[in-house]
Amino acid sequence: MDRQRISSIAHSHHPVAAPISGVTMNRLLRRADRQPAARVLDLGCGAGAWALQALAHYPDGHADGVDISPYALENAVTAAAERGLADRFTPHQRDARTYVPDGDYDLVLCVGSTHAFGGFGGTLEGAGRHVNADGVLLVGEGFWQVPPTPEALAALDAEPADLTDLAGLVDAAEQAGWTPVYAHVSDAAEWDDYEWSWIGSLTGWALDNPGHPDAAEALAAARQHRDQWLRGYRHILGFVTLVLRRV
Repeated sequence: MDRQRISSIAHSHHPVAAPISGVTMNRLLRRADRQPAARVLDLGCGAGAWALQALAHYPDGHADGVDISPYALENAVTAAAERGLADRFTPHQRDARTYVPDGDYDLVLCVGSTHAFGGFGGTLEGAGRHVNADGVLLVGEGFWQVPPTPEALAALDAEPADLTDLAGLVDAAEQAGWTPVYAHVSDAAEWDDYEWSWIGSLTGWALDNPGHPDAAEALAAARQHRDQWLRGYRHILGFVTLVLRRV
């Protein structure tokens, strides 16, 4: 079972695909403060939750969603149709690094997908090049909430230097020419809702489809993820969503 399919199933009950509540997502989009006809780009859009909700805030706007997963984009197109937004949302199945837009954007989103650009610094450069002069870059990224334990590093297959603390992220943004005008640090309840949704969605799919050739693999993946979270990075890995403008 390929990773994209696993991710699509796991996020079926939490399409935001990050430890962020719907209330928080709306607050972040309000703080981005774009005009009604804003052009929006979501890099690593998944099922399109951010892009489509942005269109609810910007009623004359248009959003482009970029993702490599055909499963995620299929869900995004379905969600856009269900919300009456199909004519204002355009999906693009490709690597975010190779996306060549027609013009620039008022708001560029990359939440939980910075790996597509090789990390936070690469995202500021790669996603940032699509933002117009007065635009906003909204980035969601992990950080060390406390110094990582060996168990957390093993669970995440990470090294201590792979992430920084929150202050280090802000410093990196400013060194790259961006400064936060708002931010949200995900709390424990948002993390728990996200992780239990991920684990539960995949587990539920496996239990509901016992005869499927991928059921056993899906159940094993859910259990492995649960153990990595509970015994590894819970309360150690943090997540912040930064609303950035150019300095």
